[in-house]
Amino acid sequence: QVQLVESGGGLVQAGGSLRLSCAASGLSFSGYNKGWFRQAPGKEREFVAAISWTGSSTYYADSVKGRFTISRDNAKNTVDLQMNSLKPEDTAVYYCIVGGTWRPQSQTYYGMDYWGKGTLVTVSS
Repeated sequence: QVQLVESGGGLVQAGGSLRLSCAASGLSFSGYNKGWFRQAPGKEREFVAAISWTGSSTYYADSVKGRFTISRDNAKNTVDLQMNSLKPEDTAVYYCIVGGTWRPQSQTYYGMDYWGKGTLVTVSS
């Protein structure tokens, strides 16, 4: 059974930092991209960042470029999201994902195979 377990969420003041981590188990994730989505209250779920299997390619939503950094450790089957200079509009439930593809023409990410249950990030002003 595939499990994705996120950790690291919490309450932080604007301008602060948090590091999210996602541990994956139950499947060989060899060759899979990994990433993060988020869903703010009253809004649709949106792409945040993704990283290729080798880590050589990373993709970010425009809203987080320059502030967030995604990384992965294939030996540990984890993917992390370092979030700096947080803003109140970053408040959301953050979901770890496995699989999917980056579409450069439209700057979108689609086709995710697995989702975690999410971790809440709250940024106070």
